[in-house]
Amino acid sequence: MPAPRRTSLQGLLFALALFIASLPLRAADWLPISTEELQMSSAPKAPAASAIYLYRQVDRDDNGPSEMNYERIKILTDEGRKFANIEIPYFKNTESIRGIQARTIQPDGRIVNFDSTIFDKPIVQGTGVKLMAKTFTLPDVQVGSIIEYRYHHELRVGYVSDSHWSLSQDLFTQYAKFSLDPYRGFLMRYSWPQGLPPSTAPPKESQGRIRLETRDVPAFVSEQYMPPENSLKYRVDFLYYDEDYSAGQSPEVFWQKYAKRKYFAIERFLDQRRAMTSAVAHIVEPGDSPETKLRKIYARTQQLRNLSFERAKTQQEADRDKLKDAKDVEDVWNHGYGSGDEITWLFLGLLRAAGIDAYPALVSTRDTHFFDVRLMNPADLNTNLVVAIIDGKEWYLDPGSQFASFGMLPWAETGVIGLRPEKNAVTWIHTPAQGPTDSRVERKAVLQLTPFGTLDGKVTVTYTGQEALWRRLEERHEDEADRKQFLEDQIKADIPSGAVVELTNSPEWESSASALVAEFDLKVQGWAAGAGQRSLLAVGLFGAQVRQSFQHATRLHPIYFKFPHQEADDVTIALTPNWTMTSVPQNRSSDFGAFKYVSSTEAANGSLHLNRELTLNGMMVDIKFYPTVQHFFELVRAGDRDQAVLTPIKNNATH
Repeated sequence: MPAPRRTSLQGLLFALALFIASLPLRAADWLPISTEELQMSSAPKAPAASAIYLYRQVDRDDNGPSEMNYERIKILTDEGRKFANIEIPYFKNTESIRGIQARTIQPDGRIVNFDSTIFDKPIVQGTGVKLMAKTFTLPDVQVGSIIEYRYHHELRVGYVSDSHWSLSQDLFTQYAKFSLDPYRGFLMRYSWPQGLPPSTAPPKESQGRIRLETRDVPAFVSEQYMPPENSLKYRVDFLYYDEDYSAGQSPEVFWQKYAKRKYFAIERFLDQRRAMTSAVAHIVEPGDSPETKLRKIYARTQQLRNLSFERAKTQQEADRDKLKDAKDVEDVWNHGYGSGDEITWLFLGLLRAAGIDAYPALVSTRDTHFFDVRLMNPADLNTNLVVAIIDGKEWYLDPGSQFASFGMLPWAETGVIGLRPEKNAVTWIHTPAQGPTDSRVERKAVLQLTPFGTLDGKVTVTYTGQEALWRRLEERHEDEADRKQFLEDQIKADIPSGAVVELTNSPEWESSASALVAEFDLKVQGWAAGAGQRSLLAVGLFGAQVRQSFQHATRLHPIYFKFPHQEADDVTIALTPNWTMTSVPQNRSSDFGAFKYVSSTEAANGSLHLNRELTLNGMMVDIKFYPTVQHFFELVRAGDRDQAVLTPIKNNATH
């Protein structure tokens, strides 16, 4: 049956509706501003604030999905004027920002509308990075001004994704409103892992929407070496489920159902015994020991093309690549590529075919937040690994993580909880944490001190373990020039004064070797400072970054190191012939158990030999121990500031 024709009046109304919908919101649509807001000069509940949120509103629709954002900020001090520079982040390939409107309101009520240029800029530079920001600067912003802006955030994801409200912001929030129109096709559970701000009522459902209002939310303060922000901020998380889990279900029952479902899904993907047996025959020799087989299979699976670590592709590039989906491990092997998860399951299938006892595990990384069994969020088990067992020893392995050397998990997978999928049981495992000697930065320098106080020579830096892995991953999409600059900047950041650095070798970037070695030419001008008839030579050549650590008198958050690590410096400085070493600092040793610092200085044969070792053997330190940590780093700084004394050699020849 043909569709009924639209009458001319209907057509006119339809066209008019489209025209109105395309118009920007009028000035009258802005929320009213009170006299109190205009005259405000300080915030009693945030007395040190340079600016505050007077109002925030987030209205999200997961049926789009899309989000409307409205923000109103009061500028209280001259420093607060920086908030006139607006950045709205978004992912270029899956999101868009449109309908931006903004204005400045002066204390006398005068309005200055924003009508200038909005720019797009990368938030983080890099070939594979698609995180962008819409940036603009509001006009005529003064102390006492109010700035406000609103925009429409569209998410072109093509599937239903979990949502969240972030209640904590960098500024104190006087009043905020949130709403969510949930997707109707799935059931949903929501929670607030870090609790809610004081006097804030839990979200409520009303007329098909979930709503929350909150007041007086403290500003979130970022600190060096703190846990992931999402593990500290007030937030509300919304989780969709693709099957019916009854309300009020206990975590035990939930995870048992989930483990059983995942067990059968993984086993279906692995169920290609004949293909795996054939593949193993090309990897191992009949006489290989079980551990040799394990290592060979690990190395072979890491040679596959890992799609999870490639840069994002345009649709045109994807069409040209013509990659095929894998329905099982045989497909992954035959294709020669797969996602990181698929490569890890292929590894498990090959191990079983080789007769090695092994089982799968799903783990939750600790880079963005910490896993909580009680929240019943399977999306938090966001990566996989294999546990192989040889002669009672367990090997935790993740060949699906690019550049991860044998026996080493990426730092975010260490010391975390994981689930072993089983048919009729729930077994939780804990991945091992690594020790500080597993991840080291070793700097060996051979330098000459010139008559002008300049250090000139060569430095070899060896990064091992996690120190090598994170650098390889950071630079995996970059070209040779960018990688060279990256390593040179690392050395410059370690030296307290300006240095001229030139990378002279070609480090093994595309490798899973435990070590990444970089060699440099180094020149540091003015390292020896004149003091009358003497010169003073600081012994802490590579202590710059430590000098920036834990200097604040108080702390708000626990201390969090991504992984235990160690720094070791071996520096030899040849002195000029007309100078002699008359005094060297005493050796230092500070042992606080998990934290250790040792330094020694020795003068011999016209040279100064410096050794320094710093060990941090911990990941999470309770805030109550902050004074102890601060004291330790004060001792480290003191040791790095120690100075050797040089004096000129007197010429006793007669004239």
